[in-house]
This record gives sequence, structure tokens and C-alpha cells, in this order.
Amino acid sequence: MDFKFTADQILFRDTMRRFFLVEAAPEMLRELWETEAGRSPQLRRKIAEQGLTALSVGEAYGGLGCGDVDWALMMPELGYFAIPDSLAGTAYLAAAMLSALPDESLIKQEWLPRVADGSARIAVGHPINPLVADAHLCDLLLLAHEGEVHALHRDEVKLERNSSVDLSRRLSQVSWTPSDNSRIADAQSGQLIWTDTLERGALATSGQLLGLAKRMLDLSIDYTAERKQFGKPIGSFQAVKHHLANVAVLIEFAKPVFYRAAYAVEHQLPNREIYVSHAKLAAGEAALLAAKMGIQVHGAMGYTWEVDLQIFMKRAWALVGTWGDRGFHKARVAEFVLGNVDQLGPGNTFNLNE
Repeated sequence: MDFKFTADQILFRDTMRRFFLVEAAPEMLRELWETEAGRSPQLRRKIAEQGLTALSVGEAYGGLGCGDVDWALMMPELGYFAIPDSLAGTAYLAAAMLSALPDESLIKQEWLPRVADGSARIAVGHPINPLVADAHLCDLLLLAHEGEVHALHRDEVKLERNSSVDLSRRLSQVSWTPSDNSRIADAQSGQLIWTDTLERGALATSGQLLGLAKRMLDLSIDYTAERKQFGKPIGSFQAVKHHLANVAVLIEFAKPVFYRAAYAVEHQLPNREIYVSHAKLAAGEAALLAAKMGIQVHGAMGYTWEVDLQIFMKRAWALVGTWGDRGFHKARVAEFVLGNVDQLGPGNTFNLNE
């Protein structure tokens, strides 16, 4: 497969990278961690002005009408800068869920334009995640009940806050009562929506993990150039180089896996869930090794508040278990690979129909 991003996609990615470089400095992240809300309305407004909240919304509702492959370039940037905002939950997952509803749906007509202009926060409560992110700030929650999709306002649910190793995450246990008035999709159509949402949620997390891994690697490289032992930068020592090279290799190996998963989701390819699980596992492995080697390079100070590494390290630890932990995704891959021995062998390696 000859897979290349377009010039417009690359330009948009680079524009958002420059934007986050200015607007999402680590000092700002620390300040947000210490607030009750944990979010910056000013940052959210600026992100919307850049057009990122409109990326998945159709043109008929004021959006850009882009797809999963476009988000594949954005997610690593959200991870690299550890953006403290549930942007993906609203602009990617919720937008896709609402877009899957019939055109006559009032919920779709009301909320998609608000997602596009950045004036709405929507929290998604998928059954695979026992806790819902940013439910305390959302205007609308999309929740599951026996395969159905229900939409409720924040004052219609009861929230119990839960802590996280990543202080930027704001998680809540949501208690609510389903009703005919809250149901926006029945079990038959809702199950398809939740299935697609799981794949997109895992895909989004994979992209962020790749960005986090790259940021931790960059921080570690910078530190090895500054820290000296025996009169030399520790980055000049072969053992340190090998540790960081191993991280770089895993990141580069995970990128095409992630891009293939995004392509499979956007084009609804058969077995796309296997590609997504492969991407989640590969990205998670890269992020975990980047965190481990980052601590190895920094020493105990890598855990401390003053060092930037801990911001990205804690986010990676939290996201590895989100939208399906490693056991869940390994089981899906194992069932596919080992469930039918006829698929094994070199003759099936490049079977694009599988």
C-alpha cells in the first residue's frame, strides 16, 4: 500500500504543532493540574479557533468533514504536548457518534454545530471504561444501556469523582436512569455506534501514546546532553545511547501500525478491530518503555514535580489502560491470529482483504 498524507494534512498538523508549542507549555499544565476544573476555557476557545473542534463534523453542520486519517496526525500532537482537555472525546468520538444518527435527529442537529464551533463539551461513557472523563464539566453525556445510546445533560446524572495517577485527568463514576426520553439510538443501531466508538477511542489513545513516547524520548535526550558524569555528558555513554535507541525503534515501528489502523477505521475495512488493537499494543509498549528509560536516565528526580518528564509519564501510564487494557487487546489479536490456523503462513501476510 502506498500510503501518504496530503500536503494539506501535513500543513494542518504543523500549524497545530506550532500552536501547542506556544499555548501548552509545561508550566501552564502544572497550573491547570492545581485547579478544581483542571481545564482552561481560554485554551479550548483558541483550539476551536484553529478549527480542530470542527475536524470530524460534516460541512452541513459547520465542520470540515475530515476523517480518521486526519485525526491520525492530530492525536500524536495532543499526546506530545499532553493537552489537558478532553478534546478527543468531544471533537472526535462524540462527533462521530452524533454523525452516525439519522439526519432528522434533533440531538444531531442541535449539538454537531456546537461541537464544530467549540461551544460544547460532550463526555462519552463507553461500557469498556468504568469511569467517564470530564463528566463534571460536560454539557451533554452520551451513555450506554444494553446497547442503546442515551443522551443526558449533566444535571440529569449523579457524579462521584475519582482520582487518577495522571492529575490532569478528571474522572467520575456516573449514576443515571435510562428512559425513553433520553434514548437517541435503539439497541440495534446503538450497538454499531458503540462498536465504532470503541475502535476510535482505542485509536485516539494509541495516537496520544505515540506522542507521549516521543516527548519523553526528546526530554531524555535533552537531559543526557546536560547531565555530566566523569566530566562527560551521559549521552556520550554507549549504554545510555542503547536505552534511548530502543525507545526510538519502538516508536518508529508503531507509527505505520497506527496509520494502518486509522486507514482501516476510516474505510471500515474487515478486521479493523485487529489493526486497532495492534496499534494500541504497539503504541503502549513504546510509551511504557519511554517512561521506563526516561526514569532510568533522569534518576529518581524523574518522578518529582519540578521535572517535566513526570507530566508525560503519568499520562502514559493512565492511557495504557484506557479504551481497553493490554489484556483486552492482546486477546483480540490472539483470537484472530490463532483462531484460524489457515490464516497463518507467508501466503497470507499481504492479504489486504483480511
